[in-house]
Amino acid sequence: MRPLRGILLKLVSGVLFIAMSALIKATAQHVPPGEAVFFRSFFALPVIVVWLLLRRELSTGLRAQNPIGHVWRGLMGIMAMGLGFAGLGYLPLPEVTAIGFAAPLLTVVFAAMFLGEEVRAFRISAVVLGLAGVLIVLAPRLSVASGGAAGQAEALGAVLVLGGAVFAALAQVFVRKLILTDRTPTIVFYFSLTGSVLSLVTLPFGWVLPTPTEGALLVMAGILGGFGQIFLTSSYREADASVVAPFDYASILFALAIGYWGFGEVPSWSMLGGAALVVTAGILIIWRERKLGLARAQQAKAVTPQG
Repeated sequence: MRPLRGILLKLVSGVLFIAMSALIKATAQHVPPGEAVFFRSFFALPVIVVWLLLRRELSTGLRAQNPIGHVWRGLMGIMAMGLGFAGLGYLPLPEVTAIGFAAPLLTVVFAAMFLGEEVRAFRISAVVLGLAGVLIVLAPRLSVASGGAAGQAEALGAVLVLGGAVFAALAQVFVRKLILTDRTPTIVFYFSLTGSVLSLVTLPFGWVLPTPTEGALLVMAGILGGFGQIFLTSSYREADASVVAPFDYASILFALAIGYWGFGEVPSWSMLGGAALVVTAGILIIWRERKLGLARAQQAKAVTPQG
């Protein structure tokens, strides 16, 4: 295990995903979200295929034990991406990122509902704290829903991004089921493949011909998304999930920087305060998971026959 390398890879993946979102945001006023999902998924495929070839894992990546599970995971994933990309057209990049942090909190809830995972008072309290932070971020947008077209657009954007977080959490539930049958390269490959195919369903609903600049930005978004997925996956190969997962929340810092310098977006105090609560809740859940994992490992060691 190389924890420092894992942390670095995790941070790089965060930068790449935020940069990808910024490129999507730059095209959001003209390019519909379903079309953006196609570009994000399709142009990530060559990057992932080359990566699998270099690692001599292409045959593994193509061998799916649970094809239907990959379809459901892909469907949830493209719904999450599509709603998130749509929200980028209405809200600042840091707010979209902060609301998106609701996904791991909701994953705890959905895992208890659909997978039968035990959730005790500590994690429930952390989830409540994090969702309170999400509401603080959302409140200013929802409160201006009746304040004219601009306010209604912002409220719509908030609802879209929150919906994206719900589907992202559902996608993670399917990933937790898939890892019981399929390896990580398989999950990575088929997510981009199913995303490319399923996003074509939106073709009759208003796809446009991108300008050369928009086309270049969308292709670059797909490439960055592919590299981001590779760096993310590699980070978990280098260190325990409990070590690298908290650094996912560094994405809010990258979003604040790119939002300010790229789009002139100045965060509000309510957004910063709500984001701080969400990040705190997420880190508490990760810390608790690590403590429980260590306790389970020690218990298993204690009951294992020696000699």
